[in-house]
Amino acid sequence: MRFDVITLFPEMFQAARLGVTGKALEGEQASLQLWNPRDYTEDNHRTVDDRPYGGGPGMVMKVVPLKAALQQAKDAAPDSRVIYLTPQGQRFDQKAAREMAQRSGIIMLAGRYEGIDERLVDCCVDEEWSIGDYVLSGGELAAMVIMDAITRLLPGVLGHAESAEQDSYMNGLLDFPQYTRPDELNGRDVPAVLLSGDHAAIGRWRLQQALGRTWLRRPDLLEQRELSDEEERLLEEFIRTHQGASASS
Repeated sequence: MRFDVITLFPEMFQAARLGVTGKALEGEQASLQLWNPRDYTEDNHRTVDDRPYGGGPGMVMKVVPLKAALQQAKDAAPDSRVIYLTPQGQRFDQKAAREMAQRSGIIMLAGRYEGIDERLVDCCVDEEWSIGDYVLSGGELAAMVIMDAITRLLPGVLGHAESAEQDSYMNGLLDFPQYTRPDELNGRDVPAVLLSGDHAAIGRWRLQQALGRTWLRRPDLLEQRELSDEEERLLEEFIRTHQGASASS
């Protein structure tokens, strides 16, 4: 998987050399190339922004240096689609991560200031994506979020092949609770089923907990998912137990 990023702050991507993305880069399951628009300016001040037409606060990134950097990236990765990271984009989610992980590469355009000249979007951007309904100072953090979400899905990156498949959102549900040693901590025990060695019972418990946690915290996800008969039964049991516990407390 090839990642190309158009950014005014390439030094921020030192963080991508750590953790899961760092492992993917070291193992060559992924590669990262950074392109700085300042390298494509022609004035002494290496100017990449200017005041917006029509007035208003802030500055807008100029077309010419961005387009030159983008063209270099496209020449190096002609099969990669260009993604502009912007609050106006469609919401990035696990489904999008899975789809992007099947691609040979993506070129991410990290905007700054008040954004980029719309004419560049019209001529050169294939997709617009947002990582959430809030505003960041630039697209670099969003680019690293997308890189992390994608690289953990690439074959051979995670230590266990099942790790990615059991992550939150992979099956449309939040993850089930996790526990490790010691068995008892401050009067709270690990659920007995997890110590039973009964893998079928553990699987049912984990599915029920994932369903219940999603019902409690993200009911909108359940509305988008068609439950099987077993899932309906497990969720109903969870709801009855939860409501009973709430009533007695």
